[in-house]
Amino acid sequence: MAKQVLVICGTGVATSTVVATKIKEHCAAQGVDVDVRQGKVMDLLGGHASADLIVATTQVPADVTIPVIAGLPFLTGMGLDSTLDQIVAALRD
Repeated sequence: MAKQVLVICGTGVATSTVVATKIKEHCAAQGVDVDVRQGKVMDLLGGHASADLIVATTQVPADVTIPVIAGLPFLTGMGLDSTLDQIVAALRD
């Protein structure tokens, strides 16, 4: 069964599309079956988000109980390999 990853950015459009694509490609190369969805921070406020992991390029509300990995390296390129490895490790747990 595919692991669910929710990519969160400010508007849920441009930035999250780039991040989602990189996550899908890296996970496929590592043999991890993922379903990556995109959203915006406002989607988390109702408490109805469901996923195994959130990758966020923006601040996530403190009351979110789903594990969150900071997605800033997808924007800067610095530490990206390490972040991708963190994502794979979190999904394999």
